[in-house]
Amino acid sequence: MGIAAFFCGLLLCVMGFGRWHETGSPWWLAGTLVLLALVLVGGITGGGRKKTG
Repeated sequence: MGIAAFFCGLLLCVMGFGRWHETGSPWWLAGTLVLLALVLVGGITGGGRKKTG
């Protein structure tokens, strides 16, 4: 996962939390938390990027 993808994922999470705050829907909260977990795991592990060398 590149740095741009990481920040785009975080931006989507912030937008999802905003939508959850507007609607109060638990589906928005659950979806945003799942996305946040995927972004954080992808950022920590490298997101499946192959290490060369």
